[in-house]
Amino acid sequence: MIRRPLILVAAIATLFSGLATAQNLSPKAQYTYDTKQANTRYADDKKLCAEETTSKTRLQCLRDAKSEYDQAIINAKAAQKAALAGGSTQYQPPQAQHQICADCGKVLAVNVSEKAGEGGALGLIGGGVAGALLGRQVGGGTGRDLATLAGAAGGAYAGKQVEGHYKNAKVWTVTVQYETGAKADFNFDQDPGLAAGDLVRNSGNGIARR
Repeated sequence: MIRRPLILVAAIATLFSGLATAQNLSPKAQYTYDTKQANTRYADDKKLCAEETTSKTRLQCLRDAKSEYDQAIINAKAAQKAALAGGSTQYQPPQAQHQICADCGKVLAVNVSEKAGEGGALGLIGGGVAGALLGRQVGGGTGRDLATLAGAAGGAYAGKQVEGHYKNAKVWTVTVQYETGAKADFNFDQDPGLAAGDLVRNSGNGIARR
């Protein structure tokens, strides 16, 4: 969040000192007034962000400042639209609006599927030995040797497939719709304990209940 030790106090004082005048403005004039106030606060916030000690905190500060500026413009437009729709010639204070949380969302669905495993060296060796023993029981001489090789190759392949089958694992795919309207899927190797309708938010590279 943006730190405004003195500027925030000054902004609040300015807001209340100009409130009486703002109440008598037309919707269009009020929108101009509100956007000017938002631009002023945004400029002050960027000055504060420039004082941060690290590039990471400066970048986060600028993001927060832009988010607050965008919300102020949205509120100003909503107030103007409400005033015009109501046929009012004077400014009507906007009702409290829900702040959009870009990292917050709701679970739409949880699907469980199986991920095919891959056989490793153990399956190859075990299958190869079994295939070779089986191959040596067929034919004789050179034919027997060829059968042994063919049996070893086929057995290795089969062994790998069998091992891969036993390594199949369940995957839980959670589909989330964010407050911004975007959707994303998250995969879990274990049951995340979530269900459709649960409220979640980003946590590292995954999500967590909120």
